[in-house]
Amino acid sequence: MGRFSRLLAPQFADFAGVQGRVLDVGCGPGALTAELVRRVGAECVVAVDPSEPFVAAARERNPGIDARQAPAEELPFADGAFDAALAQLVVHFMTDPVAGLREMGRVTEPDGAVAACVWDHDGGRSPLSPFWNAVDELDPGANRETGMAGTREGHLAELFRQAGLAEVDEDALEVGVEFQDFEDWWAPFELGVGPAGAYVATLDDERREELREHCRTQLGAPPFTVAGRAWAARSGSR
Repeated sequence: MGRFSRLLAPQFADFAGVQGRVLDVGCGPGALTAELVRRVGAECVVAVDPSEPFVAAARERNPGIDARQAPAEELPFADGAFDAALAQLVVHFMTDPVAGLREMGRVTEPDGAVAACVWDHDGGRSPLSPFWNAVDELDPGANRETGMAGTREGHLAELFRQAGLAEVDEDALEVGVEFQDFEDWWAPFELGVGPAGAYVATLDDERREELREHCRTQLGAPPFTVAGRAWAARSGSR
């Protein structure tokens, strides 16, 4: 998902209106972090993630940032410590999305911005939709990435309001990645990462090959473009 995240990051930062001291919540290996560094400088960027390997990767890729291990629901910062707090593609993975968003609001100054975005999994317009569509045809009972927090239209803004965040704006952000080779698209699913990778890991060799070839047929001959839409929400004040 890294190539999609890197394309999404500039649009999301524009939507959030990034300035001043910024917190990247659920930073992963640092796709959004790098964009924030380009905009405000490493000394103004703080990144947190519950995974220590991700924190280490974000720190290594973005020298000079303050990167710490912490969950969104328990941010180790004082009230109003940041001008903006952003969460790119992470709200649906939070243990308690409302609590995580409430914490983001707490550590952001009253006139600052809290923003988040999540892929449109429920609407079938996420970068992973071609994969899950193929899974549905071969294994209709599979547990795909739908029904999660913020993945349907309007739900992310609803979560913002439940967290006590005010003046919520919404938008849809669109990206597209061209693949020159099918294997370049398929290979990450073999790594066992995320729900899609975890699903592939449960398959025996025969079923894995069947899914692989079904995806190939659905995507068509390369080059092909995979599009992604993310729902975004922003609160300008609390």
